[in-house]
Amino acid sequence: MYKNTPQRLIYFLLLFFMLSACNVDRKSDYKNSNSEWKSLFDGSSLDGWHQLGSDAQYYVENGMIVVTAKTGYANSLLTTHEKYGDFILELDVKVDPGLNSGVLFRSHSRDGDEHVYGYQLEIDSSSRRWSGGIYGEGGRGWLYSLSRNSQARSAFSLSTWNHMRIEVIGTSIRSWVNGIPAADLIDDLTLDGFIGLQAPSIGNDLSKEGLQVRWKNIRIKTDGLMSFKTPENNGTEQFSFLKNELTPREIKEGWELLWDGQTTVGWKSAKGDGFPKKGWNIEDGVLSVLSSGGAEARNGGDIITIREFSNFELELDFRFTPGANSGIKYFVDPDLLKGKGSAIGLEFQILDDELHPDAKRGVSGNRTIGSLYDLITAVNQSELPNSPKQVYPPGQWNHARIVVQGDYVEHWLNNILVVKYYRGTQIFRALVAYSKYAKWPNFGEWEKGPILLQDHGDLVSFRSIKIKDLTLYKEHGYDNGT
Repeated sequence: MYKNTPQRLIYFLLLFFMLSACNVDRKSDYKNSNSEWKSLFDGSSLDGWHQLGSDAQYYVENGMIVVTAKTGYANSLLTTHEKYGDFILELDVKVDPGLNSGVLFRSHSRDGDEHVYGYQLEIDSSSRRWSGGIYGEGGRGWLYSLSRNSQARSAFSLSTWNHMRIEVIGTSIRSWVNGIPAADLIDDLTLDGFIGLQAPSIGNDLSKEGLQVRWKNIRIKTDGLMSFKTPENNGTEQFSFLKNELTPREIKEGWELLWDGQTTVGWKSAKGDGFPKKGWNIEDGVLSVLSSGGAEARNGGDIITIREFSNFELELDFRFTPGANSGIKYFVDPDLLKGKGSAIGLEFQILDDELHPDAKRGVSGNRTIGSLYDLITAVNQSELPNSPKQVYPPGQWNHARIVVQGDYVEHWLNNILVVKYYRGTQIFRALVAYSKYAKWPNFGEWEKGPILLQDHGDLVSFRSIKIKDLTLYKEHGYDNGT
């Protein structure tokens, strides 16, 4: 029926053998890839593991590692003997409702095993549902909560098995819950350490006694990671804690350093042409306003960006000393206030709430840290009802984020939403009318303005100041990964 049938037959036979050979190679590659996985749990014993803390009882049952919650137990960990740097870790976990647990990695113990620091992959059965987030064990708190990732919050199932995956390569830490991307963190605190399974701590809550956390199918890959890692997913927001440095993705998405970490380029006095000749210091990648006894803008004075902004995302780290007061201002009019005092603008308050008297002034705490100063009180809007703000004490770094999109504004403190409002509304104007800003016409409603770091006479430090100009972002079409 067909011409040249023998030739066609030979062609199809050759094609068949070629495809078969490719499939054999693929199967061989898959087998080799699988063979690179190392099991961290043999299913029948706790060989290769040891316990930090003596309270909780870990045991093996039906191919699972099990720990049972008990009142009065302090935090305990079951950790690997071996330390791991770069790796891909997979495991299955099942947690009873009401318990909180985690998987520690790149972690270390100190002070006779009493304190642990490093990273923790969160296992959270509360209504907050932050399983898959990254917590900084040892005092750093939430590095990547899921407050801005609603899809991941719905991925974890209660009372059933969940598959967790974490890829830790260099400074990149990414996690998945049942195949859903959860966290994308860039950080360099520790580059290796043990892996640990955390026992739940329930205090004296008798209603949770007897509840359990179970793990199984714990395996790790340490070789050939670059070819095996999951492709980048720009739909998951990236949080970076690198110091005065942008990641390639941040650059691609339009972020820029607002301070270069070394010089005064881009900044000037709020009430002068140049940068203040005194009152500010740059050392080891940290920009500090120096103490002058608490007098507002009496030493070096406030500093502002030379550029003005209208729609933006601003992020920076700040560190305050005991009893200190300062602030980050935006939509600033540096020419409005003549004479002594700080320039006028909307303010993200920086304050030691425990020691500075301003925390008890104003109305209902609207002068506390993270607040829209003298207008709106900062409260935790990301976690469970009545959860406190996440604030790190004097001497430790805190992280501020300010988002402005038209008249809509957000304040974030350590990646927890604490303030949201609209400029120019009746409510906003009513708040202004009963504040110290009532005498300034159209306060907070100006179209644009510089960013300001306040000199309030106390030692406060800043670093990693970066901004995404959303107006430029829209006009020039930066790649947002969509």
